[in-house]
Amino acid sequence: MSAGPGFNDEETPLTRLATRRGRGGEPFLSAAEAMAGERIRADFTRGQMTPSLTQRWDAMPRAPRRAGGGDLGDTAIDARQRVSAACEAVGPELSGLVLDVCCFLKGLETVERERQWPARSAKLLLKTGLAMLARHYGFDREGEIREGRIRRWRAPKDEGDGRSRA
Repeated sequence: MSAGPGFNDEETPLTRLATRRGRGGEPFLSAAEAMAGERIRADFTRGQMTPSLTQRWDAMPRAPRRAGGGDLGDTAIDARQRVSAACEAVGPELSGLVLDVCCFLKGLETVERERQWPARSAKLLLKTGLAMLARHYGFDREGEIREGRIRRWRAPKDEGDGRSRA
């Protein structure tokens, strides 16, 4: 499972769940669920939604800031909108769990302790949330051909002489 540039696959709890095998030998998370978790993490990072851990060393004192993304670029704003749409698709019950594990990289035990949930309950709820997220992104339709995809870049051939039509 490739997380893309800027991500260390070994640091995310999602990768450990995706590679862990169940009793029957099948992975706990399907490929679609793992891809959905990595996609929301990528959008979360692109949207600059991670908390700042360092001090600002600007020479100019900061003026009171407006709430929102006043200095964000279009890419970050679009990524934030995609994260918001994904959270709406998952629902308020499971979106916090998905964000905690996929974006804030909290372990399942930490989430269960913080929310005072029974042991191993976060694992099953995360799988449910990721399945809903995979459906939102369209990853659950593996064998289907998406409409509107470009399949080739050449002009259709003329039936009579085999040459391309202009």
